[in-house]
Amino acid sequence: MEAGTWSWNDREILRYLGCKTADTPETVRTLIEECKTELEQSAAPKAVWREFPLTVQGQEIDMGCLKTSSRHLSRNLRDCDRILLFGATLGAGVDILLGRYEKLQLSKAVVLQASAVAMLETYCDETIKQLKEEYLAEGAYLRPRFSPGYGDFSLECQRMIVPALDLNRRIGVTLTDALLMLPSKSVTAAVGISQVPADCRVEGCEVCGKRDCLYRR
Repeated sequence: MEAGTWSWNDREILRYLGCKTADTPETVRTLIEECKTELEQSAAPKAVWREFPLTVQGQEIDMGCLKTSSRHLSRNLRDCDRILLFGATLGAGVDILLGRYEKLQLSKAVVLQASAVAMLETYCDETIKQLKEEYLAEGAYLRPRFSPGYGDFSLECQRMIVPALDLNRRIGVTLTDALLMLPSKSVTAAVGISQVPADCRVEGCEVCGKRDCLYRR
């Protein structure tokens, strides 16, 4: 997606900020517009994906490159026989921008963080949408993306997903010992592939068990 083509969802940005749409001060709305413009200029979004065979037995999941146990993910992968592992990033330029405002204008840094998360989500949604169309043309159906950290899908799986996708070489994403991704506005996900159609719109908040999360829908 090129600069100026983003379908920004201001409601999502406000949700990340903990604001209600009707009560948002004009100063915050101005900051949001400024942040959106600067992000479009600084971001260099990239995504990669790779297909793996899949076996699910109860809660036990074998993706070829990794094995894990997850009740929530296994439910998401019902009727799937293959899986796409997916990775995306907004690039290092966004981290530089965030670092700058954390020193110069903390209020804007907070809005920029929320806007960057919304931007990454939009990019991932649009990329997966394109992949869904490609797989549908072949008679296959993609399930919703499901990231490590959602529900009981362990973050430890990042240690296998990052090298399996060769994220460092392909899109410049690395993983720290603390399981943090660098650049910070990066994400990985698992996307089930099935021959069975399903009207499934499960999103992260709806399956995540963290009921006390400030950003929960």
